[in-house]
Amino acid sequence: MTDTGNEGRSRSGGGLGRSTAMFSFWTAVSRVAGLVREILVAALFGTVGAINAFVIAFQVPNLLRSLVADSAISAAMVPIYTQLQEEGRDKEARRLVGALASVITLGLGAITLAAILVAPWMMPLFAPGLDPSLRDDVVWLAQLMFPIVPLLGLTGIVSGVLQAEGRFTPTAFVPVLWNAVIIVALGVFAPFAPADSRMWIYAVGILVGTLAQLLYLLPHLRGLGPFPITAGFANRLVRRVLLLMLPVTVGLGLININAVVDSIFATLVSDQAVRAIDAAFRLYILPQGVFSVAIATVLFPAISRMAANQDLPGLRGAVASGLRQIFFLLLPASAFLMVLAEPVVRLVYQRGAFDAYSTLITSEALFFFTIGLVFNGASLLVIRAFFSLQQPWVPTAIAGLGVVLNAVLDAILYVPMGVGGIPLSTSITSLVVFLVLVRYLSVRTGHLDLRSVADGFVRAVGTAVVAGLLAWLTWRVLDEAVGRSLPGQVVAVGAAATAMVLGIVAAARAMDMPEMTALMRVVSRRRGLR
Repeated sequence: MTDTGNEGRSRSGGGLGRSTAMFSFWTAVSRVAGLVREILVAALFGTVGAINAFVIAFQVPNLLRSLVADSAISAAMVPIYTQLQEEGRDKEARRLVGALASVITLGLGAITLAAILVAPWMMPLFAPGLDPSLRDDVVWLAQLMFPIVPLLGLTGIVSGVLQAEGRFTPTAFVPVLWNAVIIVALGVFAPFAPADSRMWIYAVGILVGTLAQLLYLLPHLRGLGPFPITAGFANRLVRRVLLLMLPVTVGLGLININAVVDSIFATLVSDQAVRAIDAAFRLYILPQGVFSVAIATVLFPAISRMAANQDLPGLRGAVASGLRQIFFLLLPASAFLMVLAEPVVRLVYQRGAFDAYSTLITSEALFFFTIGLVFNGASLLVIRAFFSLQQPWVPTAIAGLGVVLNAVLDAILYVPMGVGGIPLSTSITSLVVFLVLVRYLSVRTGHLDLRSVADGFVRAVGTAVVAGLLAWLTWRVLDEAVGRSLPGQVVAVGAAATAMVLGIVAAARAMDMPEMTALMRVVSRRRGLR
């Protein structure tokens, strides 16, 4: 089995560092592209009317995707695939992929068809507070987008194989492609279409972008196959993957389950709350996607191999180190978004149909989202550690309790706090779920180095305080000096972001944080490769 380029099943620290850097780069590009997409959506649709129906219509297929498609399939398949390789059973690993592809194609195709047929009765349940005309929009938009589920199921299988083989770059690039297709739809076709056709163009863009992802990834399997297509259920390893997927679906689908629950309550807050919370969520998830998803994805095959080889000390060390890195990167980002929520929302969204009131309610939601950002990001790594041990039932139970807690908090807080109460519920839930996950993982692996994890958290909080304070002071001075024209906002918020980075560097060096040293080493290594 051969690999191309600089990738492959590299297990060295340098290989891991390079893979993390490349994955982070493309993930960052995809998040920027996603931000461009959201800017176009905000300008075209604002926070009033049909865009609220679209958010709900997309969330339900997206929830189904998270439960039974790409991420769940990949997370359940990678530990078994890597274990077979470690045991020298490469042919069985390839047969597993082919058999799983046949099961996913038939199974998710049937689920999608059923969802389309029952949508007229099912989808209005997710929009109790919306105007009846908007509920009709929810139905037909969801029917149009449900086919993304089987497409993403196959994408999940291909991505899992590539990541297990150390080929992270293609899987990191496909979200860029997905966003690019949608940006073309929104930026080129939608502005010239009648207003009542623009939402249809947006939905078609999502469907075409999802297909483009799969078609792009398939050629990168060259040299890793063949993957013979067989009757899937006859393969005992397929049944094992599907059994693992049962708890994995809830674990990885937590954030999407909570998003759907949040939207249900948001329809009861106001006619703009659904889209305002969704727009805030897009900004909230940006740093998580750049940093914690990259770290968790790149570490997952490595800790899966450690688990397969019964190297629990190595697994504990990798998880503790990964958590410290996530704290170091996400806490300052949280501080920045918290203290500059309104300026950031104004800069990113406020144009076209997205007015000053839209900025006000979206920034309120963003503020409360940031409280739980680091805990939600860190949970991604801890959940994957359980998956690598092929012990997914613990995070499943914890995630299920988290969904219940989030719904209860939504019901308690949405009336007195309005838009802010719903993301606050999500943040509180993220904290509780993370603490319980870490506790149980420590017990299952022979005790994590919680002192090191706590030390990393405290130091990262100190870094975040310094970075957030510098960012706010810089913005405050420049905002008054340059005004709130678009160039003025770019200067003020951009300078604040620069001050944040300088604050992180200064505070991290003053506290002699090893995460800063490791980051600088990766940056230096990347420069050397050029």
